[in-house]
Amino acid sequence: MSGLERGLREGLAELGLVLADPQISQLLAYQELIAKWNQVYNLTAVRDPQEMLTHHLLDSLAVVRPLRQHLAGRATLLDVGSGAGLPGVVLAIACPDLMVTCVDTVAKKAAFIQQVAVTLGLPHLKGLHARVEALPGPYDIISSRAFSSLPDFVKGSRQALAPQGVWMAMKGKRPQEELAVLPVDVDVFHVEPLTVPDLSAERCIVWMRLAAQDS
Repeated sequence: MSGLERGLREGLAELGLVLADPQISQLLAYQELIAKWNQVYNLTAVRDPQEMLTHHLLDSLAVVRPLRQHLAGRATLLDVGSGAGLPGVVLAIACPDLMVTCVDTVAKKAAFIQQVAVTLGLPHLKGLHARVEALPGPYDIISSRAFSSLPDFVKGSRQALAPQGVWMAMKGKRPQEELAVLPVDVDVFHVEPLTVPDLSAERCIVWMRLAAQDS
């Protein structure tokens, strides 16, 4: 067993996640693809394999358990500003029933997601080169990871959110200033702290939905 696989398995145990061996192999192969494509395309500034494991894979895997609590059977997820596919690809691997679309305005990044889907055999994953404002949806969950401010995130993607859908914004420390300037019709129903194995930085998920309209 390689050091990376051991680190991944230990991290999964810390997160309380049980993944099958093929899923673990897919995650490690995905990290290898990022490293390979990074030589030509600037997908991520993180280059060290151990750092990629912590800052990319485990950071994204930390949201899997909270996300599963919001999933009722088959669901659709839109990952906005997905870049190298974080967390979208990781979620597609860890949650096989999830239909994941990773959207990015950079064509080469969307192409990378498409290549990952083919190479790793992930039929429910696709990369899309587009602006999120142009997507009609509906998506049950719209996610982002260090994409933009919360007001910009919800403004740009609200037309793609399903009527009972939720936003899942991955952030560092609690973004108090951003929370204070959200539109009045956006309901922040939970700010959930996350603990990422081997990462001392603060992490949280900001869960949001459109507030119920008075009839």
